[in-house]
Amino acid sequence: MSSALALTIALTGCGSPNPAAGGGSGGALVVAGYGGSFETAFRDSVLPAFEKSCGCKVTYIPGSSTDTVAKLKAQRANPQIDVALVDDGPQAQALEAGLLASVDPKVVPVDDVVPIARMENNSGVGFGLTATGIAYNPEWFEDHGIPKPTTWEDLANPKLKDKVVLPSITNTYGVGLLVGASKANGGSEKDVDPGLTAVKKIAQNAATFDTTADVSNYFLQGQAAASVWGVSRTSTLAEKDFPIEFVYPKDGAIGLVTTANVVKKAPHEEVAQKFVAHLLEPSVQQTLAKATYDGSVVKGVKEDPALKNKVVSADKVDSLLRLDWKTINKNRSAWTDQWNKQVESK
Repeated sequence: MSSALALTIALTGCGSPNPAAGGGSGGALVVAGYGGSFETAFRDSVLPAFEKSCGCKVTYIPGSSTDTVAKLKAQRANPQIDVALVDDGPQAQALEAGLLASVDPKVVPVDDVVPIARMENNSGVGFGLTATGIAYNPEWFEDHGIPKPTTWEDLANPKLKDKVVLPSITNTYGVGLLVGASKANGGSEKDVDPGLTAVKKIAQNAATFDTTADVSNYFLQGQAAASVWGVSRTSTLAEKDFPIEFVYPKDGAIGLVTTANVVKKAPHEEVAQKFVAHLLEPSVQQTLAKATYDGSVVKGVKEDPALKNKVVSADKVDSLLRLDWKTINKNRSAWTDQWNKQVESK
């Protein structure tokens, strides 16, 4: 959605625009972030509280992380976006491209967040956390006499032939699987050959390779008994009373961080810093956990017992593997070629 179609309201009393960066979108603080249920939660519960606290109004532009980074690149000479909410992979690309300003630790309480949510040189900060692991249908597994999967390798069980929907390497879940399998077998982002070998074995059970990052329909239609997926998406499907559970593999689930970033030369940088800080308020962290199933990144935030198995809880955070996105982005094209030849060409 373009900013012309977004809700645009005048900014008042929240600091002066940066004249060197152009006028922004009609003088409004512009936040580009996720759509869907995330956008709904923001409009209903996050934006009104911030607008009230600073006496301002906000334009919210929904879109995917890659779309948002593309907008930042297109607007490099005259930024129109103040705050970009993107996944940690695209965030690393935006940082490499010189599109992000540092958050001010005097305004944004970066020291209060868990290590996995700290960005390089405070180039941004994580405000939500989810994990990539194994989603599976416990009823189907029980009916077929298959134990609950506990490692990535368990997806190679021959009894799962044609019942595993694997992510494509083109989406983040596919990258997570490759790196997770690599680390489980002695490799890393700098050596993914062990991961390719392991994933090739799992691929013998693949019904298909999904490029959308949403495998809900494969489960609902009975095509999938297991997949590599995120805990937040798994929890969303479970809301529909579908028998599905999420497993944190013993050899390491992959941490995925939603990041908040002040755009370099943002029209309203001062307010942008305050908005990022607002996202780390305990009440906002709790709201987002309930609405989007993103776990809190702020130390000591009280957790809702009802969300214990639906979000990344505090006791799981330290076990998550952090992806080296700088290395991944540098090598992703080569990995895609290798994956296509060795994994999907089965």
